[in-house]
Amino acid sequence: MDSALVVHRLHFAFTATFHYLFPQLTMGLAPLIVICKVLAIRRPGRGYAEAARLLGRLFAINFVFGVVTGVPMEFQFGTNWARFSRFAGGVIGQTLAMEGMFAFFLESSFLGLFLFGEKRLSPRAHLMSAVAVFLGSWLSGYFIVATDAWMQHPVGYSVAPDGSVSLESLAALLLNRWAFWQYLHTMGGAVVTGAFAATGLGAYYHLRGKPGADDRTDQRTDQRTSTALLRTGVIVAAVASLWQLFPTGDRQGQLVTQNQPATLAAMEGLFVTQPNAPLVLIGQPNTDEGHIDNTIEISSALSVLTYRRWSAEVAGLDSFPADQRPDNVGLLYYSYHLMVGLGTIFMALMGVALLWLWRGRLFQSRPLLWALLLAVPLPYIANTAGWMTAEIGRQPWLVYGLMRTAAGTSQRVSAGNGLFSLIGFMGLYAILAIAFVLLMSREIVRGPDEAEPPFRPAVPPGPLAEAAE
Repeated sequence: MDSALVVHRLHFAFTATFHYLFPQLTMGLAPLIVICKVLAIRRPGRGYAEAARLLGRLFAINFVFGVVTGVPMEFQFGTNWARFSRFAGGVIGQTLAMEGMFAFFLESSFLGLFLFGEKRLSPRAHLMSAVAVFLGSWLSGYFIVATDAWMQHPVGYSVAPDGSVSLESLAALLLNRWAFWQYLHTMGGAVVTGAFAATGLGAYYHLRGKPGADDRTDQRTDQRTSTALLRTGVIVAAVASLWQLFPTGDRQGQLVTQNQPATLAAMEGLFVTQPNAPLVLIGQPNTDEGHIDNTIEISSALSVLTYRRWSAEVAGLDSFPADQRPDNVGLLYYSYHLMVGLGTIFMALMGVALLWLWRGRLFQSRPLLWALLLAVPLPYIANTAGWMTAEIGRQPWLVYGLMRTAAGTSQRVSAGNGLFSLIGFMGLYAILAIAFVLLMSREIVRGPDEAEPPFRPAVPPGPLAEAAE
């Protein structure tokens, strides 16, 4: 493989992976904030309002860092992937522009209203601002996923005389079947991240005994808030973890089976085409000899999952020419199995936590609270592994079936130029990471704020104002 191509791929992988640490939490926290605001109206005085306020501050920090790290990715299309931009810009430029013009401004505008308008808005109006932030963040996510889905399963395009593609149907681009299921699966992963974060936050405060670690916050308010975070987080995390398995994970797998069979074979470590194909639970792919070492498998399970028949024949890697297969079978296999393995752990952990919550024992179980706290980083790993599965699985194609990855780079940017830029980004992002950790730590240690005073409509000076006092 060309050394410049390796550097360009590594460069974009690094910036994309670092960037996605932030929007996955904002998209995951957004529905939790709405849920907490609704519960705060229906059940006042139980800590949900304070929980929504705390999650909103953490949302804002992640939003800022998401913007800062997201902008360079747009420029990379032109600097590192110029030929790809020239080839597909007429299609992907539509969704990327819509994300910036509509979703981003909706999210950012109402985020300011949510953060600074609580004392000036009625509870229901403040709830509507939270809903607008939620809609903006999830709409933004859809446009980005629709862009990637077109690269996975291109639709609604026409080929120009110069070889580039142009958009023929905006509806086909936005309503791409691949985009629908990929979006639901991606948003489910983000909700898992947000719910685990909220659960871990509540567990942390319970374990410390006094969230905020100082005398500026009321002890009872803090305890109510941490209880609200745990209740909401555990329930949402349990539902979202199951959602990732079925229906979204299953339907995404069906799309891969139908449209990218070589990817499926590499993900599952299936080297030889066979009926009654087994599902490998544990094993190490031996790409040199074409088999799985030290395997633990379930006979015929892969045939059932893919074609709903025990005896169905599943195509292995031997059915495809070498230049039509993913170029890193080992990494793809491990990424996929890491994602699935962590998803299984999520369901088990949240199933136990939900049972303990229902039985009223969760808040007294310190081992389980510690497990919930220590599990906070795991959804980040699972989401990263999921995106690695999608992007490595698409190889050797940049746009599946239309443009190979090797044909999309910038010819004038050498491996040395790309490596210099990558090292610079690593240094800059290390500084951003330190700043992010410090800001998040400060807000978490600060803990939930005291309850805001009740909303009072503005009254002009005069007798009415005196009566209101």
